[in-house]
Amino acid sequence: MTLLLIVWKSLRQHLVSTLISVMAIALAGGLLMAVWVVKDESGRTFTGVTGGFDAVLGPRSSKLQLVLNSIFHLEESPGNLKAEDVAAIAANPNVALALPIAVGDNYRGWRLVGTTLDLFERVEYAPGHKFRIHPGGRPFRPGHHEAVVGAFAAGQLGLKVGDAFHPFHGLIFDEAQEHAEDYTVTGIFMPTGTPADRVIWIPMEGLQTMTGHNAKFATDVSAVLIKLRDEAAGFQMDMMYNKRGNRLTLAWPIGATLAKLFDKIAWVDKVLTLVSYLVVVVATASILASIYNSLNERRREIAILRALGARRSTVFASIVVEAAAIAALGMVLGFAVYAAIIGVASSVIRAQTGVVIDGLGYHAVMVAAPLGIVALAAALGVIPAIKAYRGDVATALAPAS
Repeated sequence: MTLLLIVWKSLRQHLVSTLISVMAIALAGGLLMAVWVVKDESGRTFTGVTGGFDAVLGPRSSKLQLVLNSIFHLEESPGNLKAEDVAAIAANPNVALALPIAVGDNYRGWRLVGTTLDLFERVEYAPGHKFRIHPGGRPFRPGHHEAVVGAFAAGQLGLKVGDAFHPFHGLIFDEAQEHAEDYTVTGIFMPTGTPADRVIWIPMEGLQTMTGHNAKFATDVSAVLIKLRDEAAGFQMDMMYNKRGNRLTLAWPIGATLAKLFDKIAWVDKVLTLVSYLVVVVATASILASIYNSLNERRREIAILRALGARRSTVFASIVVEAAAIAALGMVLGFAVYAAIIGVASSVIRAQTGVVIDGLGYHAVMVAAPLGIVALAAALGVIPAIKAYRGDVATALAPAS
């Protein structure tokens, strides 16, 4: 109890420096936890997003480009597939579902994707989860100028059932590229937490035959999303399209293809993590500097405690505990900093990709970081504690000349 009272009194007496150190620890700890969680959650979530498919078939290109364009609705389409290619893959006995998609237009920067009714009837974007439309809406009808809008896109654009809009040519919004067709919103998808939330879905024929598109490509598609019957089929089709053929590319498996992207940018994660560690070291060093610099002010106070019977070990422990206490208080606030950073990061990631990361669940770093930072602060507190331990009582109590 005496030790805790000594620590509490010191924290109050040096309130300004204590608060500065607490805030530094809060920022450092919050940043470290946020960087770690965003890195882990992004890798886990993105490589797990497949849209319910096992592979993507597209024109000859990189597998990563096919996945980014067809599953995440990023990047440009590398080209088109002929109608006979689509028919061939749909008839393949190894294929349980082949969903063709066509891209090339937008509405105010939000991508339009043409597809078939299989999207509503047969696709499961996650096991046991099909796309559902909010009550009051319905799927589009093939051959009609109708659209079903992803949840996030609808919210950002302010679209609701019954609204009409004119698409624009290309994937980049340009007011001069407006199409003549007028589309009506027939439904709004319920949120899925996938890139599909950022898409405006229309009938395949509508996008293929839209005014201004080249008529000779009217039956072509951008890619085919494939659900395989078993894993062995993936090896067979990989050999057929990628090893033996030179006209088409099969991106399989989707998760492994995307994992290569994270491997390529792994150095970014390492740099951010290193910066976070350095910030933690600087923040904990500020505790050391604060306590060490205040020892001259405390010399007489410590000497009086010693004269009243306090042991050297008590003085030593009070300094170490004070350093640990400042770090502990900082980490309590650090969780608020962490929540703020995660909130902003999650919003940006969702806006750019449609993917929702879970930053509020349990992660080992939420325990490891606070314990590590408190332990580091306590270890650094040993330095000023040794100085206080070795202080001479008679010298400190002697009147100044």
